[in-house]
Amino acid sequence: MSPPSSAATPSVAPDAADSSCWQFAWEAQSHASILRLLLFKANTKPSAQCRDLKLSFHPQKSLLTVSFRGCEGQTETSVRVPVPRVLIDPESPLNFRVFDDHIEVKLVLLLPVNHPLVSNFDSILNVEENNDELLTLSVDSDLRKLFCMEEVHFYCRYCSSKLTKGLRCFREMPSVNWREVADNWFGNCCCTFGGVSEKLVAEYAKSYTSVPGLCLLNSTSVALSTDDILGWKFPDMQSRQTFEPDVNPQSHDCLDTASLNEVCKKVPGNCCGNNSAGFLGIQSITEVQFPEDKLSTDEENETLKNAVDSDSLISTFSALQIEENKRLMNEETQNCHISCCTSHISETSSKVQMNGESVELLENQKLFLDGYLGNGFMIRTSELSKNFRWNKYLCPQCSCLLGAYPCFDDNLPVDGGIRLFKCYISTCMSSTGSGNAFANYSLERMFSSQLLENAEDELSFRTIVRDIETKLPLLQIVVLNPNSWGCAGSLHSAELTDKLVLQPVSRVLFTASGHGIDSMTLDEWMRKNQADEIYMFSSQICELTQVLELANGLSPPSCRSLQGLLLSSLAR
Repeated sequence: MSPPSSAATPSVAPDAADSSCWQFAWEAQSHASILRLLLFKANTKPSAQCRDLKLSFHPQKSLLTVSFRGCEGQTETSVRVPVPRVLIDPESPLNFRVFDDHIEVKLVLLLPVNHPLVSNFDSILNVEENNDELLTLSVDSDLRKLFCMEEVHFYCRYCSSKLTKGLRCFREMPSVNWREVADNWFGNCCCTFGGVSEKLVAEYAKSYTSVPGLCLLNSTSVALSTDDILGWKFPDMQSRQTFEPDVNPQSHDCLDTASLNEVCKKVPGNCCGNNSAGFLGIQSITEVQFPEDKLSTDEENETLKNAVDSDSLISTFSALQIEENKRLMNEETQNCHISCCTSHISETSSKVQMNGESVELLENQKLFLDGYLGNGFMIRTSELSKNFRWNKYLCPQCSCLLGAYPCFDDNLPVDGGIRLFKCYISTCMSSTGSGNAFANYSLERMFSSQLLENAEDELSFRTIVRDIETKLPLLQIVVLNPNSWGCAGSLHSAELTDKLVLQPVSRVLFTASGHGIDSMTLDEWMRKNQADEIYMFSSQICELTQVLELANGLSPPSCRSLQGLLLSSLAR
């Protein structure tokens, strides 16, 4: 069962689809001081039916009046269009053009729509409004909200059923690029302590698992241990003999920090300074100490100096220990040169070799060496793995999609946990309540944010969205302008009291497999344009297609397509 759409375009009035009255759409670009209005009505041809058109702007009421005479030239009609909260230059003339299916009006702005002064109208005017649609999606903001709650339960956004036990511990999910980070710190050759890099990554992979009582957050999902999930029966976790994570179940850290500390203490020379506490997202690691480390504190240097100058037995032992450490360091450096670049991970062996030492990894733990696991919401091609697949996690009550988890053929979660997507869950029974920490999350905004991030990383603004299960292409998207603003609605004879607010959107072109485009055509377009690929569940792709089609219908027919693709927008 597909969940009901939660991603209705936030810039659209609830009655925007009413074609019996005039409809309007405001558009603006971040780089231009122009506000454009598109005014249209079904079965109306303004170029022939709207004569003697006149415009009048009323800044005190935030209204734009459009007056014209009908075909008979006798009855005058006035249409009052609400103007969004922007700074319009009253001295500039109002420019307009009349087309067959719409009227276009352009107003000159004093400041661009993304100027801080315009963005902070409410705070400047001391107006208290809780517009979650304008809040930036931020993991830091989510963590602050969750920390302020005494105990957090997650609920299904559609049926309000409780999904989890009470949670009190929250952390930001560590980066999955463990190897890249380790190589940046220690180098990728064993001559530059690359062996230490290998062993750090291996220890991380060995201890990576979901911990009961700990909730990890990223930009689109929350990762929880299966022990914290209510109403969902996973197979017996002990049935898998190949997965025995070396993690203290009482700990609230997702890493075996003690093992990493032992690795760090073996690092020769001054290679990581005193910043190891922040390595790989670890909250706290015992400080790495070296006998002749130049980055040691003054107090430690003074203590060591006093110990060496003393005639006591302790000072003699300290001096001998320093010489012994020097000898061991020299021997390790020589061994490093002899066995240069011998660190490797065998495809058949379950051990990571490093200068004669080995870190034993179970078969499923080797999957974590390259950080394959993602958030499950939107999978990039580089994150795909032939060794495991992503399974849906459905609500036990209403069977709506709530998240996903990586698994093998036995359907057991690879890391002992699942990911719940923020757009489908709530931290209170009412998803629209003020206590919902994820109220500003929707499928549309999360997808738009991830799409732009992926486009910037891949240097491609052309994307094919594939079904993660069948691998068939279902959606084609081209990003035109990621920094647009807009809002839309319909007009009634009743007085409009709601204030219009321009919403940040991304202008895109799209087409879907349901629009008569077959998979072979989409595959050919992808190869020809070197488009990027992402993978999602089919129900999510259907939801996104509906959102794009809805936004496409908020413009006059002549403005709904370009270069054979449909023109639309995504809230960001």
